[in-house]
Amino acid sequence: MWEYILLGALQGIFEWIPVSSEGVVALSSRFLAKDFNSVDLAIFLHLGTLLSLLVYFYKDWKDLILIKDKEFFKFFLIVTFVSGGLGYFVYRFSSAVILGSGLLFLTGVGLLLTSFLQKKKMELKIGKAASGVLVGLLQGLSALPGFSRSGSTIFGFSLTEKDPALILKQSYLVSGPIVLGSSLYLFLKNPALVSQGWIALFFSFLFGLLSLKVLLNWAKKIDFSLFTLIFGLLCLVGAGLFCL
Repeated sequence: MWEYILLGALQGIFEWIPVSSEGVVALSSRFLAKDFNSVDLAIFLHLGTLLSLLVYFYKDWKDLILIKDKEFFKFFLIVTFVSGGLGYFVYRFSSAVILGSGLLFLTGVGLLLTSFLQKKKMELKIGKAASGVLVGLLQGLSALPGFSRSGSTIFGFSLTEKDPALILKQSYLVSGPIVLGSSLYLFLKNPALVSQGWIALFFSFLFGLLSLKVLLNWAKKIDFSLFTLIFGLLCLVGAGLFCL
């Protein structure tokens, strides 16, 4: 059982930082949980961190359901439909591939660009709908192991938004429907994921809640350009290590 506890903890810790939790868990599960497709298990464990997201941002979810911010609600729908459609086809392709260091490298480059944009206070002058399509495409591509969802959407949001707290929060919120949909799809595909992986789900929820609080508190205390620079460099180092 310790193997599933470890996988759940890895998912909870890596989900919120701009390093692919799916890639880390998929790679680890090849050695720790050989009974399942590694990509399927990695995606399914996002359900645990989704529960921690629902708990931590429950007021924001309530406001979203009640459509208190119509502009963000429309943006949320655009991101969901775009990323859901693209993500399904990407998943069908990626379920048979191995973690790619090139995708981790691209995530690092995107975060370094985010750091530069934040430092220079630069932003693109595009509409909310176009921004939603862009973020949706980036989130859909994150079905590829090694391509960080949070890293890609943080980059997407930073092109039009400068508030670090808002960038992080909205980046996490837009992941909700996609995570829920993919987890339900994988459960229907292989119900044994729950019967054998429930302990991993619990620990992904627990560690996800703790790490989310720590990360958001930390992000408030340092310059966001430095925050993205640090994780961008970590992605580049990680990509280099995978190539060795």
